[in-house]
Amino acid sequence: MVIKKTRSLCPECLRPVDAEVFEDEGRVLIRKECPEHGKFENVYWSNSKVYHKAEDFDEEGEGLLNPQTDPMKGCPLDCGLCPEHESHTVLGLIDVTNRCNLKCPICFANAAVSNYLYEPTYEEIREMLRNLRRNRPVPTPAIQYAGGEPTVRKDIVDLVKLAREEGFTHVQIATNGVRLARKPELAAELREAGLNTVYLQFDGVTEEPYITSRGKNLLPIKLQAIENCRKVGLGIVLVPTLVRGLNDNQVGDIIRFAIDNIDIIRGVNFQPVSFAGRTPADRVEEQRITIPDFQKLVEEQTGSEISMDDFYPASSVRPISDFVAAIEGEPQCGTATYIFIEDGKIIPITRFIDVDRFFEVLEKGKDEIEEGGIAAKAKVIARSAIELPKTLDKSEAPESVDIKRIITSIFKERSYTALGEFHYNTLLISCMHFMDPWNFDIDRVRRCVIHYALPDGRIVPFCTMNSIHRADVERHFAKPLNESKD
Repeated sequence: MVIKKTRSLCPECLRPVDAEVFEDEGRVLIRKECPEHGKFENVYWSNSKVYHKAEDFDEEGEGLLNPQTDPMKGCPLDCGLCPEHESHTVLGLIDVTNRCNLKCPICFANAAVSNYLYEPTYEEIREMLRNLRRNRPVPTPAIQYAGGEPTVRKDIVDLVKLAREEGFTHVQIATNGVRLARKPELAAELREAGLNTVYLQFDGVTEEPYITSRGKNLLPIKLQAIENCRKVGLGIVLVPTLVRGLNDNQVGDIIRFAIDNIDIIRGVNFQPVSFAGRTPADRVEEQRITIPDFQKLVEEQTGSEISMDDFYPASSVRPISDFVAAIEGEPQCGTATYIFIEDGKIIPITRFIDVDRFFEVLEKGKDEIEEGGIAAKAKVIARSAIELPKTLDKSEAPESVDIKRIITSIFKERSYTALGEFHYNTLLISCMHFMDPWNFDIDRVRRCVIHYALPDGRIVPFCTMNSIHRADVERHFAKPLNESKD
């Protein structure tokens, strides 16, 4: 059964081609044909039920009021962002270098073999930050410095300060942790500069995944980096790159490790490998892990303490964003699935909050505020502060946290203290679905909210950048490799 028609990419030449997404024997697949390289058929989502649940929450966004490029060649070749894009930038990314102190076989940035230096200057990065903040109607609120390995730049601390100066409320770096482990003072310097989160590459709790995917046993390095961040109170999100047959058997162990270190670890963002860069193309289906595969792994490896039904698609938090937008006058970012820990027991938030009813209250309140204006706002906020706690089943909620008070404070008082209290008592468990040329879908690209800022002023969706634009962008702004200052 055909679900929809879309546009995708030829995995061989990256030419945009017509495609269709269809359901077959409980799975969702994508197929297309390139006039030069023939037909391709690949798994899109391994469970059609989970796919349709996600689609139920999918909404078309509003896009930008000030797009940077015009639709000339057609999506995804006009990224900039162009007027066809249907969302704003929730998280901006800037690759501050393509240098790295590791040579990993799994690396979409392809840093180790490029033979050129891509490293925007401090002033170029300033302008890229300002470009993200110029987005309308929503200036980009959060930034991540990535690479390569961003900590190999000697001015990384100054770049964190710069992001704060330019108005970003959340700043994080994506790092392998090597320099954080070997230079303990770096964690303190980054925190002092205003860094919120270390996005730490973390592929498992044993040495085997690191030896295979990173070329050496990096587990001791990861543990030391975590300890150095703990000493200065610098929060961490673990970022495992999941590969079938490599570390998919450690999903539960990684979650348990995060629970054991919940004092400093804020979440785990699992990222199934996307097939770009140096990953062999002939092993795509063998290594592919889709969102439903991940959810099943979590359920199996936590003994159903976290079930597949406990997960909601990221887009499901849209009612929260819209409700807060109606109150504050500008959209905010939402979040996804949380678990609470009490006496070592995992309690997913879905076990004690009626999520669907929670969203209904917010959706109704948002509509009433938009229709009634300022006069309706106080009434809606007061009513929602009463109704939202009624979606809570206190008999199932953790006793150590006053969830009712936190919910009331967040939505009635817009209390950032209460929001922080919520985050410090929970663990975010999430999974990103990064596309590659095999499962590329234009519809998802247009809704993407994670975007790269480029030195030429363009802003490009994450999956388009890594599937199509990265090599050309880096070569265009490249310098000879021997110009490295490190």
